[in-house]
Amino acid sequence: MNSRIDDVKLIDIPKIVDPKGRGNLSVIEKEIIPFSIKRVYYLYDVPSDSYRGGHAHKKLIQFMIPLSGSFEVSLDDGKKRKKIMLNKPNKGLLIPQGIWREMDNFSSGAICLVLASEEFDESDYFREYDRFKQFKLT
Repeated sequence: MNSRIDDVKLIDIPKIVDPKGRGNLSVIEKEIIPFSIKRVYYLYDVPSDSYRGGHAHKKLIQFMIPLSGSFEVSLDDGKKRKKIMLNKPNKGLLIPQGIWREMDNFSSGAICLVLASEEFDESDYFREYDRFKQFKLT
């Protein structure tokens, strides 16, 4: 769980452009993300002045995709911080375990799809930043 900010990756999702101008298609297969998907969820109708996340995981790895609109992801490994704006549905953010994340600045109509490596398990969460920091320093 010694993940660092540098382990967070913005990954291109292949985009297939229809030659007849009928839109684009993107596909996520096992070569794109380094884990088997055990859970899928999505966030939507998030008010622009709200934030989501505010936690880290001990084991779970996430691949976050902005299906529509945009939002900002604040990342923290206990030592360094970084912000990434997600606004293209053919780019996903791979967040390894041990990284604190918060999402905010949601645009109107934003949809965030998350592919997760584990099923929900409350014991996998750090929900208090001080406990997360303490764990990272040990």
